[in-house]
Amino acid sequence: MGDVAIRVEGICKKYRIGRAEQNYRTLRDTIRDAFASPFRKAGRLLRRRGPSKPARNDEIWALKDVCFDVTAGEVMGVIGRNGAGKSTLLKILSRITSPTSGYAEIRGRVGSLLEVGTGFHAELTGRENIYLNGAILGMARTEIRQKFDEIVAFSEVEKFVDTPVKHYSSGMYLRLAFAVAAHLEPEILIVDEVLAVGDARFQKKCLNKMEDAGHRGRTVLFVSHNMPAVTRLCRRAILLEGGNLKTEGLSHKVVGEYLNSGHQNAAVREWIDQSKAPGNDIARLRAIRVRTADGKIAETFNISDTFAIEMEYDVLEPGCQLMAWHHFFNDEGIRLFESHDTDKAWLGRKRPAGRYVSTVWIYGDLMAEGIVYVSTGLTRLHPTERLLHERDAVVFQVVDSDGNSPTRGDWPGAMEGAVRPFLRWTTRLNQDTGKTLV
Repeated sequence: MGDVAIRVEGICKKYRIGRAEQNYRTLRDTIRDAFASPFRKAGRLLRRRGPSKPARNDEIWALKDVCFDVTAGEVMGVIGRNGAGKSTLLKILSRITSPTSGYAEIRGRVGSLLEVGTGFHAELTGRENIYLNGAILGMARTEIRQKFDEIVAFSEVEKFVDTPVKHYSSGMYLRLAFAVAAHLEPEILIVDEVLAVGDARFQKKCLNKMEDAGHRGRTVLFVSHNMPAVTRLCRRAILLEGGNLKTEGLSHKVVGEYLNSGHQNAAVREWIDQSKAPGNDIARLRAIRVRTADGKIAETFNISDTFAIEMEYDVLEPGCQLMAWHHFFNDEGIRLFESHDTDKAWLGRKRPAGRYVSTVWIYGDLMAEGIVYVSTGLTRLHPTERLLHERDAVVFQVVDSDGNSPTRGDWPGAMEGAVRPFLRWTTRLNQDTGKTLV
């Protein structure tokens, strides 16, 4: 266990609903208020003569007794649904707001990217904001100058670097803000949902940059709703729920619990009431389940595991030729592949009425790491008619938890792609170097 870079002890944060936040006050504000105060006092006395309104004392606890440590050089994920307290936590760690109680110890220079353009001055140019942010981080001008060209190249705003950032689009703002936060090399990098804005190509650049930061020993606290990104970048994660720290541990296990939160189980859906089940008078769906090789319900699988998608349905009208199918999507909505029932026992045959269970097996070392959503359906053939289609019926997660998948060989780093099949390779040594291999 290395040194602790971030220590959070019993942090609580309370907000009053409807209470305006205090803005920074200028000298002009102070002088103006001094002259206006006698009139305000008279106004308050006049208002008091009328019926008084009940005082509003609505309070909300954004964080409740949150405690965790982040080791120096660790990349930690922070996940949770909207309103769970993630952004509040990061604002406290970035010293933007203070906790109601508890404390946080930060050991190292912090760079934060909490919102698009956070820390930028709208009237200053991109160039001036780069130097301003570097100065805030305590960097010498010569240090910033050494990184300047790299920052501008990464952000792709070369043509606009001497334009005030108030004229930037949100995408330009994001690219420059992330480039500054990532390249000025703080010991601790705090990033809040940077992948929510920007095109896919830039999102990939951001992920690669944060992954590189982790490999170089910098501490990263990463908030995201992109679960594959969390499991790829972070070995550990915490799950916030309603302001409480619900779970802390290995990222793939925490993500698995997050996917199941609010559901009985993300890996199984069942319809007990047939009248409400997807389908029609010909056939209705009864259940869809994700099972391990030995038949247990599960939502997380190691990349080398073989597992099954089981579809249970009732055929209500006999004499139809039917075909079950599944479509597999990643968390970005991209269709990975689809599979149709190819059981030879039923090819070309008409089905009698009854309850059926169709199972498709997903073999190990086929799928890449990530979250997978399964849409399921049943189609009648001759004539072709879709009888039912249940989108995102179940969800499961594929992880490379031990890094020992045979698809890796000796490669220790990240492996991208929609699938990761175990393909056959051969390598031979040519003993006679004077000959050319054919």
